[in-house]
Amino acid sequence: MLLLAFLPFSAAAQLAPRENAIRPELVAEGSAVPGGEVELAIVMHTSPGWHGYWLNPGDAGLPMKIEWQLPKGAGLGPLRFPVPDRLLVAGIVNYVYERDHALLTRLSVPKDASGMLPLRAEAQWLACTDKVCVPERGSISIDLPVGKGSATERSRFDEWRRALPRPLASPAKFELGKDKVEIAIPLPASVEVGEPYFFPAEDGPIDYAAPQGFRRKGDLLIAELQRRRGEPTRLSGVLALGDGTGLEINAVPGEVPNGGNRMGDLGFNAVVLAILGALLGGILLNLMPCVFPILGLKALHLAKAGGDERQARRDALAYAGGAVVGTGALGGLLLAIRAGGAEAGWAFQLQDPRAIIVLLLLATAITLNLLRVFELPVLAGEHDPKGSFGTGALAAFVATPCAGPFLGAALGTALLLPIYGSVAVFAALGLGLAIPFLLVAFVPALRKRLPQPGAWMVRLQRFLAIPMAASAVGCLWLLYRLAGTGAFLFGLFAGAALTICLFFAGRIQRAGRPQVRFVAILALVIVIAAVARVPMPTTSHVSAVAGGETWSEAAVEKYGAEGKPVFVYFTADWCLTCKVNEAGAIEREATRDAFRKAGVKVLVGDWTNGDPAITRFLESRGRAGVPLYLWYEPGQAEPEELPQILTPGMLVERAGREPSSPAKAGA
Repeated sequence: MLLLAFLPFSAAAQLAPRENAIRPELVAEGSAVPGGEVELAIVMHTSPGWHGYWLNPGDAGLPMKIEWQLPKGAGLGPLRFPVPDRLLVAGIVNYVYERDHALLTRLSVPKDASGMLPLRAEAQWLACTDKVCVPERGSISIDLPVGKGSATERSRFDEWRRALPRPLASPAKFELGKDKVEIAIPLPASVEVGEPYFFPAEDGPIDYAAPQGFRRKGDLLIAELQRRRGEPTRLSGVLALGDGTGLEINAVPGEVPNGGNRMGDLGFNAVVLAILGALLGGILLNLMPCVFPILGLKALHLAKAGGDERQARRDALAYAGGAVVGTGALGGLLLAIRAGGAEAGWAFQLQDPRAIIVLLLLATAITLNLLRVFELPVLAGEHDPKGSFGTGALAAFVATPCAGPFLGAALGTALLLPIYGSVAVFAALGLGLAIPFLLVAFVPALRKRLPQPGAWMVRLQRFLAIPMAASAVGCLWLLYRLAGTGAFLFGLFAGAALTICLFFAGRIQRAGRPQVRFVAILALVIVIAAVARVPMPTTSHVSAVAGGETWSEAAVEKYGAEGKPVFVYFTADWCLTCKVNEAGAIEREATRDAFRKAGVKVLVGDWTNGDPAITRFLESRGRAGVPLYLWYEPGQAEPEELPQILTPGMLVERAGREPSSPAKAGA
């Protein structure tokens, strides 16, 4: 297979003479500080249609080789590779990079360095297309100025750091079978994994071309790999999570548990339970304040219809169709967003102020309609199938801010199913929303129990306006939480403008004048303008426990200057040790009380998405990953680094110290 590596001539004809298909460039993040370290990157600029190789190239290919010429006293750390891609050519599996990428390493600067620090290297690598491979070589060099200075290439290095696999704090365990290798990887069950793949760093133990299977058991992700040869005493590699990110795995021999749920194979029972859960959850959603008023309006319309069975059934079917199409469309949009690599869940649109402002104005309009300020055509009461279909779709849309029982498990399962199964679960949610109305329309005994039209209908409509108005207030609160006071005030102004507009629309409707269309267009303009101009969030919000705030070095300095003790912890959603410590030590009531009494400030660094600022800070403390726990005592120059396994007593004892008490590491 490696014969392809020695056929450069046909490939050379495709390139300009002496031009490499992959061109390396040596870049430094900043200047060299004597006795310190500086990050270096070997940037591999890759021509379209070509690819280079990971540290383990797979079935074919060659890894990169570098011979450095360094000044006396200088040293380099190991090369750190970004998460690779798989490439299948003629049944051969390669681990490659088909794009520009950077290999990172850290340079240790001599203590006596001065002037310019010359760095030189000779590199060899293999560049391939799907037809030919060309061995290439080149020289890379940089003259690095010595002295203190800013990191001029920080933004580029931040992007390259994001592409690196992040190390797990807890070691994985592997077990060898006759023809398979199983690796138990500690990964919290709450972490969603798309299409995982294990890239082995060592050649030999794993069959690259064989399919890989995965199963979840509690807080373990278990990889089932085809064994090839050898008796390894350790296994290392990268677990790609399916969204471009990855985790660095180091596994030691140990017991791998049996059982668990196989990924991608939920089984028929799980699908049926998800659909039933969505149906039941949809029925219960009708009791939520954002949906119940619409259901009440439909009941009023049935009461107005009297005994016309055909009309009632046609109306109910149209309403059910709108609800099913509405929830199915929202579910399809959610799946499309997730397929694009974004993390999203049900009610994903509530993370965007523009969607919330639409819900706010819609809830305001429905409230005014219930108060008989004006007539909303979709809810006006005429038994038109188009209007009923629109009412069902409207119910599906306004239901998204509400959460009901049974929905969490059902919709969570939906995201793991094939697309047709997922859409079926979302459609079942819409059918659940419509079931009460369908029962009243298709069961004559229920329909006959509806009271005769009368003054009670007006009183009921006014009562139904209360929960819908509460939904509008809830939307205002969401705007405030998401984008601050400015968005809250903007929502109030937009709601007031729409209210005035609809008030005049109602007067025109009652007078029977034709200008109502003009007012309707004006109301639509208000909605569009509100969506276009609503303030957007300017900072990301990190949810923290124990009264915590988002970590930054500036915040640490601020509270230190104020003489306050500070507890800093760095965590990630995929870090099992972090979650155990948070549940067992940090989030305990005793810890909260002790922190509150002592005035301890809690700062949280969330490394789930590889925040480059956190990456730099971890590296500055000689750490490659999380968790990391730091206790800053007032008056102390350096923080105390706590053990990776915390107990409530450790934190309570430190909170109870006198300010001048010296820290005792590991106590």
